[in-house]
Amino acid sequence: MSTDAPRIAAIVYTPEEPVSALVSDFAARLRARGHRVAGLVEAELEADACMRGDMALRDLSSGDVVSICQDLGPGARGCRVDPRGLAAAGARLAAALADAPDCVIVNKFGKLEAEGAGLAAEIGACVAAGIPLVVGVPQRFRAAWDAFAGGLDTPLSCEDAALEAWWLSVSSETAAG
Repeated sequence: MSTDAPRIAAIVYTPEEPVSALVSDFAARLRARGHRVAGLVEAELEADACMRGDMALRDLSSGDVVSICQDLGPGARGCRVDPRGLAAAGARLAAALADAPDCVIVNKFGKLEAEGAGLAAEIGACVAAGIPLVVGVPQRFRAAWDAFAGGLDTPLSCEDAALEAWWLSVSSETAAG
């Protein structure tokens, strides 16, 4: 494989597709194979938390759960993402990058990242470090992602086989390099 192979897997998905389960399962498989995996995936919350619309991320390095949701009160319709919680999650991700993991997973490139905030800096740091990166890209943010990634990614369908094929090509390249 060429050393120019894209080290970013962009899993483009619709709301109906199970990207969170896909990347969580992928992380578990990589760990079972002895790879060091860092990143942030959607945390499974209790049913009542999900019904309230709470959001949290699980730090793959520590297993800790970080809330990224703020209570805006009854009837609020604004974005419930808590910038402080997301900054705390980003700090955990930045710290994990210092340990040079074999792969980094970021559950979602969302609205904040599309605007240059959220985890955009950490995604960029991962790319700059040359660490293979898996990132979920909701279809509605595909154009923003394409502008952000600048063609340095491999767009994938939300399917295990596509993700495994990408990993095989990247990990083979890493082993050969």
